[in-house]
Amino acid sequence: MHDEQSEHHPALTELRRRLNGGLARARFDKTQLATRAQLGRTTVSEAFGADGRVPSEKTVAALARALKLPVQELLELQRTAAASDAGSGSGPGRPIGEWEPHALEVHPAGPAPAGPGSGSPEERALPGYVPREHDRTLADAVREAGEGHSRMLVLVGTSSTGKTRACWEAVQSLAEKGWRLWHPFDPTRAEAALDDLHRVRPRTVVWLNEAQHYLGDPRTGERIAAAVHSLLVQPERGPVLVLGTLWPEYAAQYTALPTPNGPDPHSRVRELLTGRTLTVPDTFDAPALAAANVLAKGGDRLLADALNRASADGRLTQDLAGAPELLHRYQSGTPAAKAVLEAAMDARRLGVALHLPQAFLTDAALDYLSDIDHDQLTDDWAEAAFAELAHLVHGKQAPLRRASPRPQRRTPGTPPIATPSHPTAGPVFRLADYLEQHGRATRRRLCPPASFWQAAHTHLTDMDDLLNLAEAARFRYRNHWALHLRHQARRHGPALAERAENLASIVVAPERRRPHEESTAESSGGQVADASEVPLFLLAQLHERVENQESAEVLLLQAADDGAPEALFALARRRERIGDIGAAEAFYQRAADAGYRVALVALGWIRESSNDLVTAEALYQRASDAGIPDGRMNLARMREQAGDRDSAEALARQAADAGDTSVLVALARMREQAGDKKTAEALAVQAAEAGNTSALVAVAQMREASGNQDAAEVLYRCVADFGGLWQFLQDRWPHGLDPDGTPAQPWE
Repeated sequence: MHDEQSEHHPALTELRRRLNGGLARARFDKTQLATRAQLGRTTVSEAFGADGRVPSEKTVAALARALKLPVQELLELQRTAAASDAGSGSGPGRPIGEWEPHALEVHPAGPAPAGPGSGSPEERALPGYVPREHDRTLADAVREAGEGHSRMLVLVGTSSTGKTRACWEAVQSLAEKGWRLWHPFDPTRAEAALDDLHRVRPRTVVWLNEAQHYLGDPRTGERIAAAVHSLLVQPERGPVLVLGTLWPEYAAQYTALPTPNGPDPHSRVRELLTGRTLTVPDTFDAPALAAANVLAKGGDRLLADALNRASADGRLTQDLAGAPELLHRYQSGTPAAKAVLEAAMDARRLGVALHLPQAFLTDAALDYLSDIDHDQLTDDWAEAAFAELAHLVHGKQAPLRRASPRPQRRTPGTPPIATPSHPTAGPVFRLADYLEQHGRATRRRLCPPASFWQAAHTHLTDMDDLLNLAEAARFRYRNHWALHLRHQARRHGPALAERAENLASIVVAPERRRPHEESTAESSGGQVADASEVPLFLLAQLHERVENQESAEVLLLQAADDGAPEALFALARRRERIGDIGAAEAFYQRAADAGYRVALVALGWIRESSNDLVTAEALYQRASDAGIPDGRMNLARMREQAGDRDSAEALARQAADAGDTSVLVALARMREQAGDKKTAEALAVQAAEAGNTSALVAVAQMREASGNQDAAEVLYRCVADFGGLWQFLQDRWPHGLDPDGTPAQPWE
């Protein structure tokens, strides 16, 4: 290859001979030469390489001065070689198939793969591609270029909307036709483009990603625009395809008309972009979301996760692009910022609403810090941590951003919306959806420290938030905090109960009102809300939580009359608790007929209790087919009790494949009670390997019972380390512990 280049480019051969001679005399290596010439190491290597590429005039001049060679003589050789190169078939770039998309600045999506040495963008898989409306126009431009017509298209859109990925997908059809792709970027994008645009050969894609770096350069932007325009309009140089991307603010700046008698710094850029821009929307529309769902159901985990987080607002590409950096910010942040994020993750996974008070997060974060990190906190640590977490990543996302809750709306004629008796003071923040999901997956077995519960008790005022945390505390045997949080929730209950009463009074349809209520409706101007406008079932729940059982029953009946399946189920449970099994079964059946599949399990239990095993099994089977975990559980239990062990195990494994390992654990306990300890332990180990903490407890108890105390202790310690102590205690004392550590009775 070197001989061939010498034959076709004698001037280039002589240029490199002189450069190599100067380098030998100076006794530099190429790194030292790059430093002295103020050039990039890659640029210097390419100037000395035998790849046929002619170095730019600027590079040759810098090297000549650094090596004390005659500048003008070397520049003459460079110009001769460049002219010879222009007449040959070589040019900048390489075959499209040799490019890796991330090297062309397609954003990585999803977390880096685990393992040593992994995590570079090139190793990350791209999610499936969903074509959208703009892809049709882009495909037309690519097709026309492939047919021999030079084209240019610049995709305009906000950060991380899929512009670069769209370009990459579009040029794949040209790869099959042998086209090349050139991405000018070294030593700078503008310099590389200006130096080599004249060398672009036919059947080349010119890749101007982030085109502001080329067209907006104050020194060279207009010259680059002129060179690109010349490339496009000279038939003998085509076909070529120029693809670029721009943010809307840059596109507006470059295409704006100048003021009279004012400067016009982008006249050539404006002319170049006219008729050659294409808008990329911020969000996926309904057809695109449907197509993404098809790919997700086909096994695309990246798209499936993004749809879980972002399908509501359609910002899938932003979510995918921002996810790796959000995770990096969390993992590499300062200890204080990481502590605040972990407090936010725990709050969301344990049931606190979207908007987290800053005062709560600040106080909650303290015990997430090690003693060393806590001792190093400065007076302004909280301000610094929140500022750090507010910095944006791709897709305009931040790990923890300040939120502005929208004002609540009400229909005319309804009472004013009640505010908490102790409203939250100060700013509130929202955790990034990706980090919330990450926290639910990675912290699900961890119990928050004491500062978390203290901060919740001190700063949270929403009754539902407090009740959710009280239940979470009880579940983790933080019974002191459970008691205090529940008491705090009751303090905020009266105002909400009063609000519920007001709402309940207006949702009763006119035909249900008693005569003395008509005057109230008339005095409000006749504006009576229809029952369908207010969630009666939710109001009933609220009444029940503040112990107003009578009004809760009335509201449930009204909601049931309107066909609310949740209300039918709640009424059935009430009837079952007081022993009215006939009424309970009727309500359960109505709920099941209305699509509330959980009611099938309750019906099955009633039939099984009546020894109608055939009907019970059929009901459990229907619930299992509908994906109800308790349906699978009871069906497996019945099969096991009937001696059909193979069928029971098959059901347990089906449930585990669907993400529910509890059936395996239950089956393991049944086998243990039947004396088959070997199979029982094997089933429990399967569940434990799938991450079920209670399965570890089951295995530990089996090993303890068999006399293997050391192995049991190891497993118990493992369970405790993951915050799973509650499960061990629950197995030993099903009703929990009182604050003094003694076994307790269940408390409502």
